[in-house]
Amino acid sequence: MGVGKTTLIKEICKELGSNYITSSPTFSIVNEYITSNNDTIYHFDFYRINNEEEAYNIGIEDYLYTDAWCLIEWPSLIKNLLPLITNNIYLTKLAEDQRNIQLK
Repeated sequence: MGVGKTTLIKEICKELGSNYITSSPTFSIVNEYITSNNDTIYHFDFYRINNEEEAYNIGIEDYLYTDAWCLIEWPSLIKNLLPLITNNIYLTKLAEDQRNIQLK
């Protein structure tokens, strides 16, 4: 919590060309943004789900297996549902104003 996941996703959306005001979809689970090239970005926050079945209930597979960008906060809560090929970004808070970012 508070490591900067949503802030990072806001910046990724901006770099992809989205002019939408991005916010954490903590309660809605997913937000949708469109880029200037008409690409779709789905922003998920699975912090509040209790199990993978809840992700199935929102149709996670329909989102993941499209050509859209899928940016996920708390992906470990649905790890068995993710495609085999994914890009993972790990954030670690080092100090109040410092973060370590690793791409794996």
